[in-house]
Amino acid sequence: MIRFLQGRDFFRRPEITCRTEYLGNDYGGWAVAVDYLPGQAVVYSFGVGMDISFDLALIERYGFTVHAFDPTPGSIRWVKNQTLPAEFVLHEYGLAAFNGEVTFHPPARDDYISHTLLEEGKSGRPPITVPVKSLSTIMAELGHPRIDLLKMDIEGAEYQVIENLKEGSLRPAQLLVEFHHRFPGVGVSRTKTALQQLREMGYRLFSVSPSGEEFGFLHKDAAVQNRPKQGRRWGPNSRTLE
Repeated sequence: MIRFLQGRDFFRRPEITCRTEYLGNDYGGWAVAVDYLPGQAVVYSFGVGMDISFDLALIERYGFTVHAFDPTPGSIRWVKNQTLPAEFVLHEYGLAAFNGEVTFHPPARDDYISHTLLEEGKSGRPPITVPVKSLSTIMAELGHPRIDLLKMDIEGAEYQVIENLKEGSLRPAQLLVEFHHRFPGVGVSRTKTALQQLREMGYRLFSVSPSGEEFGFLHKDAAVQNRPKQGRRWGPNSRTLE
């Protein structure tokens, strides 16, 4: 409630209803619209940290190959020390609205590993420079004509990526996004702007986490093309997709 009054939190209800399944543990899990995933889904998971329970659940439950991305040295070391299935493919760079390098600031807490574009707080540790690529570049390099499920937990870079998506025609079928309006200097107004941009792109909200930071979106084209046989058509006033 204090964060809400300070303008660092807000409440948003899902716009549509569909069958969801929560995959992963309480910390790193996400809800997905399971009826709108094709059999050979192309999955991109941006932001690894030290929790890949969601990625492993997708592999174990559906047999998907998960392309995971994280440029943070600590995350890369952690992943390389794990025993992982071949379907988990790590790419040692991050996602941005451009190709190049960015400055990542270390977290304020020493026991956290995820770095951010935003200066979250003074940590006493120097920033690092890491490689990043745009979504269109990544898809071209990996040979993927589409993305069926895209997860973004990219510590504040999601706002620029969404703006970049709006400028082009690329529309991943499902978007899972953690927004970082709690960070100093961000605020809920920026997240509200991002939500409006996604809505203008044809996305509708199907899931909101109890924390009010993790959001699941389904694109209207995915709703029509991959809906269950008994499903209803996408409608501007309908809250139900099944």
